[in-house]
Amino acid sequence: MKSLIVEDDFTSRLFLQTVLLQYGEAHVAVDGDEAVKAFNDACDAGHPYDVVCLDIMMPGMDGHAVLDAIRKIEEARGVRGLRGVKIIMATALGDMDSIMSSFKEQCDAYMIKPIDAQDVIRHLKRFNLIEQ
Repeated sequence: MKSLIVEDDFTSRLFLQTVLLQYGEAHVAVDGDEAVKAFNDACDAGHPYDVVCLDIMMPGMDGHAVLDAIRKIEEARGVRGLRGVKIIMATALGDMDSIMSSFKEQCDAYMIKPIDAQDVIRHLKRFNLIEQ
């Protein structure tokens, strides 16, 4: 499994990387621009990401803009629906508006910080990225 962690907070990045490294590659982007470039580069190389853990509140390009950019990259490459990368929004925003807008923008899961390792693993299993 190949994952991309998009998180501006060092502690959150380190935690997610520790969890995801148990299951394969875990790359890190510290902001939205870096994330979109990493995602596009991985697609260009023929080795796209399986899952993206995406923070919403980041300076510059926020998580919603990154999610939109990723889905547009996939659409331009003919990747649609369930064939796309699984995106888990990981954020401190627990209000219903943030949650609903994330799902409307085609995220696959939503986790409210502080993140629990078992929640991450549960989503990976649900996505069939790791064994049950």
